[in-house]
Amino acid sequence: MPISRIALKNFTAFTDLEIEPSTGLNVLVGANGTGKTHLMKVAYGACDVSRTGQLLPDKLVALFLPTDRRLGRLVTRRQGVDSCRIRVDNGKHSLRTEFTSRQSDRTRSWGQHDWRAASLQSVYIPVKEMLANAPGFLSLYEQREIHFEETYRDILLRAFVPPGRGPIPKDQERLLKILRNAINGRVTFKNEEFYLRNKDGNLEFSLLAEGFRKLGLLWLMIRNGTLLEGSVLFWDEPETNLNPALFKPVVQVLLELQRSGVQIFVATHDYVILKEIDLQMERSDRVQFHSLHKDGSGMIVNSSASSMAQIEPNMILQTFSSLYDREVERSLAEPDPE
Repeated sequence: MPISRIALKNFTAFTDLEIEPSTGLNVLVGANGTGKTHLMKVAYGACDVSRTGQLLPDKLVALFLPTDRRLGRLVTRRQGVDSCRIRVDNGKHSLRTEFTSRQSDRTRSWGQHDWRAASLQSVYIPVKEMLANAPGFLSLYEQREIHFEETYRDILLRAFVPPGRGPIPKDQERLLKILRNAINGRVTFKNEEFYLRNKDGNLEFSLLAEGFRKLGLLWLMIRNGTLLEGSVLFWDEPETNLNPALFKPVVQVLLELQRSGVQIFVATHDYVILKEIDLQMERSDRVQFHSLHKDGSGMIVNSSASSMAQIEPNMILQTFSSLYDREVERSLAEPDPE
């Protein structure tokens, strides 16, 4: 079952936040510093430990990399606050953890054993593309203390999963075709090095545009069966280094994935991404927009909506409206050509 609730109390930027996400596509919007990435990392960490058996606090340290890997540094920095609580539900099971800002204190967790029954297959695509840097990275990560958050390790582990045997299901092939057309080829790998393969041969990822690499990664996750019904996809700023002309197929694939039973969390700052979702989504789609923003007291709160027009506040739309107004003002101020 997908994630049904995320509750954070005094964790990093959050004083008290609770979100009940859609089982389909969840779009996180908000200004910088409102916790979109942090929210997704917590949810992803909970999904991942349901399969690995790792303790959630240990996974959070690997995902956030606080100084000296001190878990207590993830507690909100505010006078009078010395502990935080995290809870993630998936309808049938609940995973909870609590820890303090004092390094010597032990953490407390509940539901870890039952949570493993959830067994949530998940993928987290970070802002920075990683496939071009794949050769040797996993062995280095396992043998040395390097300052890379664990999302980079995790995404490579999933990318190296070989495809399953037998014919490709029609729904899966349709999505692969959309992405193949967008990147003009398919992705292969050999000796930990990724290539884009087309009629002209193999082009190594280090020579490929970064936007194409991100779409190639999505192609891999679909082709090897990582993104199937019941899985959860987290994608932080898919628009980064991607030409806006490619937003349409990206959104098309995301909507098709949620129709096939994949729960999706996307954080974005881009108006075109929002508008593509608005134009392509169907009445039966399970799409929810979550606007993270600060209230009058400075506390981060959430407002959820089922359509782009209902997002409030919508910093992205406000910014683009302001640009339009400035353009009109400049046009009116310019003298008519003689």
